[in-house]
Amino acid sequence: MKTYNMICTDIGEIAPFIERHRLQEHHHVLVQIFSGILDKTYIKEIVRNIKHMIPHATIIGTTTDGEIADDKITNNCTVISYSVFEQTTLRSAVLSCDEFAGSYALGEHVAKNIITERTKAMILFVNNLAVNVKELLAGMKSIAKKDIVIAGGAAGDNGLFERIYVFSDQEVISNGVAAVSLNNEHLQIHTFSRFNWQEIGTAFMITKISDNRIYELDRKPILQVLKHYLGSEFMRQLPRSSVEFPFLLQRNEKKGYFFITKVHKDGSVQVNENVDEGEQVKFTYLNIPLVLENTIDQMKKLAKKPVETIFIYNCMSMRRYLKDFILQDLKMMCKIAPVSGFFTYGEIFTKNGQVEYGTQSMTLLALSESTETTQAYDIDFRYDIPETFGWMLTLSHLIKASSQDIERLNSNIEMSEQRYRSLFEHNTDIVYSTDLNGNFTSVNPAFEKVLGFKKEEILYTNSLKYIHKKDIPRVKMHFFKALLGKVQYYNLEIPTKSGETLLFQMKNIPIIVNGEKVGIYGIGRNITEQKKAEEKIAYLAYYDIDTRLPNRAKFTELVTKFIERRRRKKRKLAVLFIDMDRFKIINDSIGHYAGDEILKQIAERIRNILPSGTYLGRFGGDKFTLLLTKNVEVDNIIKMAQHILQEISKPIVYQNQEFFITASIGVSLYPNNGIDAHSLLKNADTAMNRAKQQGGNRIKFYSTDMNEQALYRIELEGYLRKALEKNEFFLLYQPLVDLKTGTIFGSEALIRWNHPKLGLISPAEFIPLAEETGLIHEIGRWVLLTACKQTKKWQEMGLGPLVISVNVSATQFQQPGFLDDVKMALTESRLEPSYLNLELTESLMLRNLHYSIQLMKELRELGVHVSIDDFGTGYSSLSYLKNLPINALKIDRSFIQNLHENESDIAIVKAIITMGHGLQLKVVAEGVETEQQIRLLKELKCHYAQGYIIYNPMSAEEFERSIFRFNNISF
Repeated sequence: MKTYNMICTDIGEIAPFIERHRLQEHHHVLVQIFSGILDKTYIKEIVRNIKHMIPHATIIGTTTDGEIADDKITNNCTVISYSVFEQTTLRSAVLSCDEFAGSYALGEHVAKNIITERTKAMILFVNNLAVNVKELLAGMKSIAKKDIVIAGGAAGDNGLFERIYVFSDQEVISNGVAAVSLNNEHLQIHTFSRFNWQEIGTAFMITKISDNRIYELDRKPILQVLKHYLGSEFMRQLPRSSVEFPFLLQRNEKKGYFFITKVHKDGSVQVNENVDEGEQVKFTYLNIPLVLENTIDQMKKLAKKPVETIFIYNCMSMRRYLKDFILQDLKMMCKIAPVSGFFTYGEIFTKNGQVEYGTQSMTLLALSESTETTQAYDIDFRYDIPETFGWMLTLSHLIKASSQDIERLNSNIEMSEQRYRSLFEHNTDIVYSTDLNGNFTSVNPAFEKVLGFKKEEILYTNSLKYIHKKDIPRVKMHFFKALLGKVQYYNLEIPTKSGETLLFQMKNIPIIVNGEKVGIYGIGRNITEQKKAEEKIAYLAYYDIDTRLPNRAKFTELVTKFIERRRRKKRKLAVLFIDMDRFKIINDSIGHYAGDEILKQIAERIRNILPSGTYLGRFGGDKFTLLLTKNVEVDNIIKMAQHILQEISKPIVYQNQEFFITASIGVSLYPNNGIDAHSLLKNADTAMNRAKQQGGNRIKFYSTDMNEQALYRIELEGYLRKALEKNEFFLLYQPLVDLKTGTIFGSEALIRWNHPKLGLISPAEFIPLAEETGLIHEIGRWVLLTACKQTKKWQEMGLGPLVISVNVSATQFQQPGFLDDVKMALTESRLEPSYLNLELTESLMLRNLHYSIQLMKELRELGVHVSIDDFGTGYSSLSYLKNLPINALKIDRSFIQNLHENESDIAIVKAIITMGHGLQLKVVAEGVETEQQIRLLKELKCHYAQGYIIYNPMSAEEFERSIFRFNNISF
């Protein structure tokens, strides 16, 4: 595209200019006319001449208060800009606001007339005296796509407000809008605006307004305010001078600018914005240093973009005060591309996708149909500031600094006043002041609300009348100390008007005016609820909320107190630890809430039978503690403890259901079993645990060997945590024999622990401890992987299709990741799943039968075999056995041991084997130790056997050496 600009001093110059540039040969020509000659006939003649020469031209124009053609500024003249497009089509419209209900509807109609699917930008010229530009733009944006750029300005008039026109090639109007759309989705558009207005002075409130005519600011006539702050010269040049010092309105955190369009004879001023009474406005001025800085920056950016023409719509105040700056600005723009435009009474610009209207210093629209940057060299953008311009820069700095100082001073004064008002009026604490005699001089709303006294009935009465008589001497003392200059803090109970007494935390400080003390301020914080809360917190810290018994902390404190007394008198004490047996079953079956209700009943039963000198506490959960301070003899302790066990064992009814509970009691004595509360409680707990180990429902006194066993268990746990990483575990393998053929078909992996200090430790010792501490998961994974790897190795050595049986603990089997552990062991060892057999106990499955069956099904789908270990020792039942996805039953060794002499054991074993055959399950006998047992098992048609008569558990190396001899054994 190309743009050709002409300054038209005579209408006869138009035709030669068009012919010289051959403009009539083009089909897409945008003609913008900026007329400083405010003659409607003259404007129509120019339009007619252009249309005659270029029939296809699209024409829009406006009257101005200054015209721009490249680097020249004219006045009372006409500038015509011809922009020739190759791929961009144009659509124009000129519409009067008289034809529509409002400016919003006008905007909608303009958009519908000229916007197409290819519209990329629009240019608008508008008479802002007749049209509400913001509503016009809102109406247009309701129709237009979000990415359309809109630019333009408000028409000028050389100071003659009654002669403002906008026009197109169809019509010249004084009360509407002229618009053109640029339709090319590939059109390159770059736009920016200089928005460099700075707030000045303080804010004014609009106190009287009607139909956008402001009558008063801060309840003073607006013309009086304008003259006082902006001077007589500003008043003489209104409304034109308003553009140089527009109003700033801040609404909903967004700033907007508006200016005076007319001064009425009644002293009101018309403004171009809808504003409301009660809103606040400020004066603004042009921030010249910021204008210079931003313009240089924008020019550098623009020079790096594809630009073929620049349209500029500039604020007229810039021409009046900064003409030299504008001329340099235009010269720099002309180095980039041709420039045309006019000086406006308001600019339309698009910023961050939002179309706005205001009195900025400049709005620029740069266009190109090419995507290539036209500048082949760097342009040096800089301003030479003339001496006459220096005073304006100095004035800008001075205005800004003075404005900031005034705002800071006003802000500080207002903030101090607000803080005082907030402290007094909005404080939730009671605040009051008195004179030197203690008479009230002020009270805040909180004082009235909290204490119930009205301000009118309490002011100038003596403050001592409103407190308890017993507190008067103390309050007087604090009053006089405050007058001496020392801030006073104290708590005081004050009765309200209704008779309720509240507790306040008081503060008294002196009131000093001109260096003299004239009274005191009192501030009182109501701490009544806080005090109650503190008492409640203290109770909760030392007492159990369910049973209202002393908790662990309080009971320990109680034992310590009695030890101190007994130490001086050398008397005995007894501490009892009471724990319910298997109470977890109740919690799991009926819930913890019901469990707590049952424990309340138990606590009440114990409390009702206690003799004097005993103190009951709840240690936590289902554990209670008892301190005996009188008749501390063994016989008396046993008698009382047995009575407690009897009371606990009586049936407990909860929701029409009976529960039977037993307890275990441990006893420690002072000073025999400890000389402090911690030791006595620990040792009573140890004794209680021993009572549980022996079956529960019994009493156990503490002895030293219990402590030794407990210490050994703690030591063993510490060693167990490091056993895996120190490679202290190893596996033994006990052969599994086919009784029919006498051949070894596999083995059972048995874990052993060889500790460097303790030696070989039985699995019966460390497996329960591993389950209790959670270490069983890591140990179980190691056993599973090691056994699978060893079996795969034997298979690869040619020892045959051996299977491996691995015991799975209850805790390990119930772990959610157990199936993944099995898959990992098979993957890493490369052992086929059919060679792995997992042995599960009956009791393990019955813990959660539904989960167990589901997991066994998944194992079976994987190809892994599952056996029931120790079968017959649990709750064997065909009702669940027939539904279990298992492969084998393993008869417990307790039935095998007396197989040769006990007829009942023979009958049980026979029944298990027969049941196995009936359910198509393999049957394995473990613990086989005699030839006679082997013979009987063969007669009963048992499938497999293992035991010491066949061979002891052995290491992997021994298993390899002996397997050939095993496979030649004949039964």
